[in-house]
Amino acid sequence: MATTIKDVAKHAGVGVGTVSRVLNGGKSVNEKTSQRVLEAIKALNFVPNKMASRLRTDESGILALLVPVVNHPFFAKLAYYVEDEADQYGYSVLLVSSQNRICKEDDILRKIQRREVDGAIFVTHFEHAEKRFQDFPLASIDRPLGEGIPYVTSNNYEATEQAVEYLIEKGCKKIGYIGSKPVTNSEVLKREDAYRAVMERHGLPVCIKNDPILHGDEGNVVSAFLDEYPDVDGVFASGYSMAQVLYETATQRGIRIPEDLQIVSYDGAFRQWNNNRLLTCVEQPIEAMARLTVKLLIDKINGKEVPERTMLSTKFVIGATTK
Repeated sequence: MATTIKDVAKHAGVGVGTVSRVLNGGKSVNEKTSQRVLEAIKALNFVPNKMASRLRTDESGILALLVPVVNHPFFAKLAYYVEDEADQYGYSVLLVSSQNRICKEDDILRKIQRREVDGAIFVTHFEHAEKRFQDFPLASIDRPLGEGIPYVTSNNYEATEQAVEYLIEKGCKKIGYIGSKPVTNSEVLKREDAYRAVMERHGLPVCIKNDPILHGDEGNVVSAFLDEYPDVDGVFASGYSMAQVLYETATQRGIRIPEDLQIVSYDGAFRQWNNNRLLTCVEQPIEAMARLTVKLLIDKINGKEVPERTMLSTKFVIGATTK
């Protein structure tokens, strides 16, 4: 028969309530008594029933992570670190893919209301009324969801500015921008703003293809871009998948990289590709972003004050797709 909290209490010579307070980190138990309880736990190999504890406190012990797709390198890596960090706090993670189904996002909010999950990290491509999120313990990546809801982002504007300036330093005269434009208020929009600012500053033409698309439609976008701007000699791709498709499509058309076309991408934690060549890229600190977002969400769940916006710095990595 499994050891119970009553067995621990009897072994330590204390009440069940004292054992419970020690298990929950209560500071009302004096050090000597607390040590006796801990020794009893060790001697009896007692394993607390976390599920029962959470039922008493009306907690599920589950966090939801909602991403557009799971078969995308950025979101896959993000999910890995979110799950690992949540585990450090004793939480499990419910991973939900929501692309083209706003009902999935509404379902997560209902799960929070029903206490099926304690909170959620939203990486959303859908527009919601700000007040829709106000009463929920949420956190986000890149997108502000409303007052009091924390989100973590990277220095999108400055990093893009640096990347485009680098292409100019490398001799590019006609630089394009290709991306998947968010339909929501997102920090990702600052990438296009930075590109346009650099082009204007240098008196260079704007060659841009940045419309809202679904993940998986990058091939059509890239083909249309190269048809419209066949003579570009540099491209900033606002995302790894777009950069990868651009590389493959350009190569199929006989365009040499980097001799004819230089490419820089935002996102590059997965930059090793094509016979181990490195992609010149802006590398986001995905692990740090994931872990910090989990911490902010748990602080929010526990009623702590949290910063609404936290920006982390990126790293510019020079690879084989530029000269």
